Amino acid sequence: MSWLRLFAGLLAVELHAAQLEVLDVPGSTLRGNPLGDPTARRVAVFLPAGADARAPMPLVIYLPGWGGSSEDAIAQGKGGWFGTVIDRLAADGLALRLAVVDGRSRFGGSQFLNSTATGRYADYVAEEIVPALRARYAVVQGGRAACIVAGHSSGAYGALLLAMNRHADFAAVVALSPDSDFETTHRPLAEQPSVRAVTRAQLDAATAPADHARLPDDGLARLIMGLCANYAPAAGQPGKFEWLYDDAGHWRTEAWQRWLDLDPLTLVRKRADAFAPAQRIYLDGAEHDEFGANIGARKIHEILRTREAPATFYEAPGHHSDHLPERLARGLAWVFGKTARDLPRTSEAGVIQQ
Repeated sequence: MSWLRLFAGLLAVELHAAQLEVLDVPGSTLRGNPLGDPTARRVAVFLPAGADARAPMPLVIYLPGWGGSSEDAIAQGKGGWFGTVIDRLAADGLALRLAVVDGRSRFGGSQFLNSTATGRYADYVAEEIVPALRARYAVVQGGRAACIVAGHSSGAYGALLLAMNRHADFAAVVALSPDSDFETTHRPLAEQPSVRAVTRAQLDAATAPADHARLPDDGLARLIMGLCANYAPAAGQPGKFEWLYDDAGHWRTEAWQRWLDLDPLTLVRKRADAFAPAQRIYLDGAEHDEFGANIGARKIHEILRTREAPATFYEAPGHHSDHLPERLARGLAWVFGKTARDLPRTSEAGVIQQ
């Protein structure tokens, strides 16, 4: 893309910034969550510049990656990268309403699952946020124009699981670098020395009541704790989870199997009906993904090629979080049978890249 074209695109976005509305959601589905995390949260809702806010539009629910939330989108404002995507698609004849969700937990993320160790985040999206948006905005009904769930990384994982488990609610899914093929993406992280070194005292401190909780300084240890809380909650012990190592530091195969049971690749392999024939599935992965998320996405696509639901896979340039605006635009355009124009290449944080 030439610098002139890039400048023209950015100038157009600046002059015609998308509309942004902030919707307060009470979070009744999150009340009583065992970590004491906030229940009432905000949703960032974007629609094209100049669009009639009352007009029926397709609805896209976007789930951010680990640690991300609607608050990041609100802070970026209507001129941020979500607004850029919405305005550019509208200019190409595809007007959408896009809602960015907050699914954070004490550990950083929820994977948008229901877990007795974190809370009912799948229900929060499907049973609270979607109805709230439908009550406030007119949503085009039927086929490709019904509600779409999209996301990146952990959010793409949540998008896949929601689409698999709630066929009637989501007509399509756009999964960008989804967490999948856990033996490739997750296990190498879980076997790092800082994770193996976590003690029982650190686990107890991390899962203590909110006023007394202390998380480890090591970010990778916090991540694996959070994933354990989402994938392997301890039965009958709200807020607790099964750790991947015993007190002697030995790997616990039975705990790891609980992770694998929730791996999208495992679920698609086991369930011929993982997706409904009418759903559309867009998968992507970055060519140089440092976590290998492209590998699992490609494997899922290879399985889906033999089934009824239309699916595609795109290997994007760059790394795990590179070029998300154009990747999201490309995925949404595919769902509707269109082609998206080039967008300024940015990272998830909204930093423009050459």
